Amino acid sequence: MAAPLVLLAAGGTGGHLFPAEALAEVLAQRGLVIDLATDHRAERYGHAFPARNIHIIASETVRGRDPLSIGRAIATLGFGTLQASRLIGRLKPAAVVGFGGYPTIPPLLAAALRNLPTLIHEQNAVMGRANRFLARRVRCVATSFAGVLEREPTLNAKARRTGNPVRSSVIAAAAKPFMHRQRGSAFRLLIFGGSQGARIMADVVPAALQRLDTHLQSELAIVQQARDEDLARVKAAYAEAKIAAEVAPFFSDLPARIAAAQLVIARSGASTVAELTAVGRPAILVPLPHALDQDQSANAAVLERSGGAIRLLQNDFTPDRLAREISMLASAPEKLVAMAAAARSEGVLDAAERLADLVGEIMSVAQ
Repeated sequence: MAAPLVLLAAGGTGGHLFPAEALAEVLAQRGLVIDLATDHRAERYGHAFPARNIHIIASETVRGRDPLSIGRAIATLGFGTLQASRLIGRLKPAAVVGFGGYPTIPPLLAAALRNLPTLIHEQNAVMGRANRFLARRVRCVATSFAGVLEREPTLNAKARRTGNPVRSSVIAAAAKPFMHRQRGSAFRLLIFGGSQGARIMADVVPAALQRLDTHLQSELAIVQQARDEDLARVKAAYAEAKIAAEVAPFFSDLPARIAAAQLVIARSGASTVAELTAVGRPAILVPLPHALDQDQSANAAVLERSGGAIRLLQNDFTPDRLAREISMLASAPEKLVAMAAAARSEGVLDAAERLADLVGEIMSVAQ
């Protein structure tokens, strides 16, 4: 008898694909076959995805409110739903699991119309638009954070908190204890701006570190992600200040870099927050502004309330303000220890196993 197939659907960015990858690893260990439905962006992040096959389905993000943009998006999503329906009819999956983003809509909608077991996972502290559209149509909603749907009783009744699945490399990094910083020893900072990078990190962080007193500058050990177009100026700024720094556009071993850090400065996307809480590292988080759902601000607020992070809105993220925050933390190593513990208290290391259990539940109900 052939092993059951689970079709995973995720938008083609790291924030959606990484938790899908973590679930795929666990489901494969349990003897299930995995296929992935996504969009063309997965060529950057999905090349190593542990799936038997990767299927590219037409999708479109609703970017504007003008009739032409909305009409084009609806037409593309409609075509994608027809594509997905034919694919599902051929694959006959035992369940379809979505991880958000508009590329999730066609496969999950097609599966729901066929009355197949369906599940969506929401990585953020507020529900995104694609998942909100699907939430009433699927059988179960898994969340990373508690209380995401508490104000919506109908949806909350089918919601289960699993946490946000993290990859095996993050689990391995979580085994490394936080390095208590002794005064006078190296102060290890990690700076990154999400999977796409962030210009503001290049604009603000080197300038902030140049404002620190020279004694603290001599103790800094910097690892910073910078976009290709920002590399030269970031390296030059650190060289001018004689600050030890490793600067690169991408780090394939980012979880290990997080584990080695004593302070992280980053955006607050769902995967970043999940990895910070799994590993347990203090952070200064700068939510991406102008997002319609304000998901990054909500994610950072969860860590801020727990004491695991300092949240700085982008307007407040200036070289002077950042220099003050870093100086304060450098002079209070016990606060860094407390922040690391608070961050770790929000982590769910077995989130992938919990989500896999939930997939098993909806499959067994359907039998």
